[in-house]
Amino acid sequence: MLAAPTQSPDTLYEQDETAWLERMADLIRTGRLEEVDYPHLAEYLSDMARRDRREVESRLIVLMLRILKWTYQPDQRSGGWRSTIIAQRQELEGLVNSGVLRRHAEAILESAYRKAVERAVAETSLPAATFPADSPRPLDGWLSADLLGE
Repeated sequence: MLAAPTQSPDTLYEQDETAWLERMADLIRTGRLEEVDYPHLAEYLSDMARRDRREVESRLIVLMLRILKWTYQPDQRSGGWRSTIIAQRQELEGLVNSGVLRRHAEAILESAYRKAVERAVAETSLPAATFPADSPRPLDGWLSADLLGE
């Protein structure tokens, strides 16, 4: 239900983003499109898209990093590493179920892999040459539940 507007959309957007979102959703649902705050809505949607892409990249890097460490430092494997790999894989699978974020993950795969290798070198003190120069598997290979060899 639409509450009586006590604040302008600009003021509401600046003071209470959640209330502003609820108001915009209500306006759209009730067909009151002339009252929708289109400039802020466009900005908000763009910000959400960027956030989603950053989350995919971040989770992919962490997943790759942990798998690299798991693979190249087997004597240091721990339940914490296993848990992180499983959690990142599960979260990433959920994110890339949508076609757009899957395409994004596939497009940044090599870049994310290079970042993961850089972090792996820093964390393990292993030489960069230890790791393959290019991603050794496609996206679905990184998302495979079989990666831990269990």
